[in-house]
Amino acid sequence: MKIRKLFNKYWISIIVLFVLLAFVDQYNFQAHYKMIKELRTLQKEKAFYLEEIAKDSAVFKHLFDNDENLEKFAREKYKMKKPNEDIFLIIEEE
Repeated sequence: MKIRKLFNKYWISIIVLFVLLAFVDQYNFQAHYKMIKELRTLQKEKAFYLEEIAKDSAVFKHLFDNDENLEKFAREKYKMKKPNEDIFLIIEEE
């Protein structure tokens, strides 16, 4: 009979502890799930940005290999010109 009471006390304390940890604690199951979900999102963002860095590094290397590539990029992207020339932009309307 005493063993049953001790067994019941242990089980009750284990159940109470489980309930406290599962629902009342700061890091309960729901908070843990949210943190795992956020971690997955951040890992996807990290992979995306690493891929973008690799692409930009390749473009950077290509641009600064020689001055012709850099000049072409500056003229096309930023509409830069030499001091003795004029640039006419043609904008096509649909």
